[in-house]
Amino acid sequence: MDMDNGLRKNLDKLHTTELGAERIKRNLSLDTDDVVGWCKTKINSANTVITRNGKNWYANAGNCIITVNAHSYTVITAHRVKK
Repeated sequence: MDMDNGLRKNLDKLHTTELGAERIKRNLSLDTDDVVGWCKTKINSANTVITRNGKNWYANAGNCIITVNAHSYTVITAHRVKK
């Protein structure tokens, strides 16, 4: 399977926990209640670079990196890229 498409092909499985959503909103200063939808949009962007390291996918969307568990498709966290 193409590494880039493995995550994108399974975006319908993407989810997070309540604590995960709070953490992502706090880390990225998001003003939305649909954190999973926001992550899906970022991951599906043409400019997003997706890599897999061990059990996690890392979606580098320019100004942030979204970490997703490769087996359960749970969005674990997201944080801003430090410049």
